[in-house]
Amino acid sequence: MFNRIAASLLALLLAACQQTEPARPAIWQVDGPHGERAWLLGTIHALPNPISLDSPAFLRAKKEAGSLVVEVAALADDKRTALAFHKLSAVAVAPAIADRANQADRAALSKLLADTKTPLDRFNQMDTWAAALALAQAISAGSGDDSGNGADRLILKEMQGKPLKEFEGAERQLAIFDALPESEQRDLLSAVIRSAPTARKDGRALQQAWLRGDVAALEALDHAGLLADPELRDALLIQRNADWVRQLSAMLKQGEKPLVAVGALHLVGKDGLVARLQAQGFKVTRLQ
Repeated sequence: MFNRIAASLLALLLAACQQTEPARPAIWQVDGPHGERAWLLGTIHALPNPISLDSPAFLRAKKEAGSLVVEVAALADDKRTALAFHKLSAVAVAPAIADRANQADRAALSKLLADTKTPLDRFNQMDTWAAALALAQAISAGSGDDSGNGADRLILKEMQGKPLKEFEGAERQLAIFDALPESEQRDLLSAVIRSAPTARKDGRALQQAWLRGDVAALEALDHAGLLADPELRDALLIQRNADWVRQLSAMLKQGEKPLVAVGALHLVGKDGLVARLQAQGFKVTRLQ
């Protein structure tokens, strides 16, 4: 009797662990004067729990879209990304990471390295931008979030069978960081160090805003952290958004009807894809 009860309780616990959280992120429909159509859906890279995107708006876009367009198509190919990262970031010798940090950030950097159990010599043969991203990854690893629960990966799964395109790809995306001047790479490092104490709280705020489709909250976050730095904002958001709109406009002119799924902060605000498409004369209607 006890074994049957224990087995039943275990089954219930496992079922509870597998339940998904409903997500209702903002979704827009884009319509052009000649019948062009696309859908925009912001994504988030990692969440603490599995999610479900099943809503009338998403299911409609999924059904009607002729293709999927993302930032990086081979998102699950960690080996390819790691090779690209190493190829772009590796140098024979680099200054000590403490010497590349702003003097005012060095105590916080020392604490961050200790908290994340990151050895000092890890960055001795790594460009500054790569060191900043590696530190950001170390911070994220302690947040409890799981990239396996990322909306980007879920959408790739949901849209399997439809043509897949990418705006950048892993190599080109990393090359954007590699092209930053050293001064901006050090600003990026500083932004990562300074964000560490509130990283978990800020991450939760972003996740909750995305889950409930709170565009106003996303717009506020669109100017926080590293995106508060004008030069970094220009290179990592504004210029990329302009390039993506050019690519998307070409797809629409060719009669494609894509579902565009990119980072949520790329869609909102005056520099976002929604505003840029409206400025080009497209009608953009929020569906969810």
